[in-house]
Amino acid sequence: MAPTRAPAARPDPRRTLRVGRFSTVYRRRQLAVPLLVLVVLVLAAAVSLGRGDYPISVVDVLRVLVGAGDDTQHFIVLELRAPRIAVAVLVGVALGISGALIQTFARNPLASPDILGVTGGAAVGAVAVIVLGGTTTASRLLGGLGLPAAALAGGLLMALLVFGLAWNQGLDGYRLVLVGIGLSAMALAVVRYLLTRSTIQDAAVANVWITGSLNGRGWDQALPLAVALLVLLPVSLALSRVLGALQFGDDTARGLGVRVPLAQAVTVVVAVALAAFAVSAAGPIQFVALVVPQIAVRLTGGSRPPLLAAGLLGALLVVGSDLVARTVLPDSFPVGVVTSVVGAPYLLWLLVRGRRRSTL
Repeated sequence: MAPTRAPAARPDPRRTLRVGRFSTVYRRRQLAVPLLVLVVLVLAAAVSLGRGDYPISVVDVLRVLVGAGDDTQHFIVLELRAPRIAVAVLVGVALGISGALIQTFARNPLASPDILGVTGGAAVGAVAVIVLGGTTTASRLLGGLGLPAAALAGGLLMALLVFGLAWNQGLDGYRLVLVGIGLSAMALAVVRYLLTRSTIQDAAVANVWITGSLNGRGWDQALPLAVALLVLLPVSLALSRVLGALQFGDDTARGLGVRVPLAQAVTVVVAVALAAFAVSAAGPIQFVALVVPQIAVRLTGGSRPPLLAAGLLGALLVVGSDLVARTVLPDSFPVGVVTSVVGAPYLLWLLVRGRRRSTL
């Protein structure tokens, strides 16, 4: 009888990166996927910059971006169209990273800023300014701060409320999600009440905003979000090691030397701030923070949503959805309509998949 041959060992996909005294372990796909998504994102942004009443080819758009091209193309691409695409990219990055942080912390693929009530609180603040602005001196002062500022304040206040109610000698992911669902329902009820008190014109403006729209967005919305990302993105990437420990449970994280309550608090605060700034810039664009992290984790093959890949995929989803909303659908649909069409079936698939697992 011939001896059986032992199965060949699979090559280890992990690699070690050393920079001075620091080292980390990574997979090739964790580097290849973000690079590939970045290339596709640049091409999608170039296509979107070239579409409009005055069409410009992708090659000419790329020439303008590197400093070439004529004056007319410069004005159309950089002055008229670039601010909207910049807001789309920044909002997608912020929502993607925010969703990855929350899902890793909660260890739940259904967790997202939408579930935690951040978008609901932002909607209350924005709709209150739209509906009540001009009725009293106080509301006029609030309206003068601008719609983005009111949305940001509403999102942050709702997040603080969720955080306070969910805190019990630490944060539990499922408790946080349940509290967020309850407060999100309350925020939706407040928004509906405000809409019943509004005029037809104000209700139309409010409905467009709470759907999530990039119409009319400019550098005034892009610059504050860019500054926020410059601060919050490095903090998010620095949390990677802590997130890797938290996904194995609180006891294991403590054994690895992680201060669990502090790490949980910082993670939630950073995720909420990212979502609040994104919502203040473009309204509550639904399902981006829910869908993108799970796509990223499947593409990279890791055990948790990768932050960089999730951010780039979020930007690609928002830019692509905005391109479809502007060029395929009539009357320049809000981008939130397209992301909802993409995200709703995915949410149903997650629920069905979770139900099947629980019955096995």
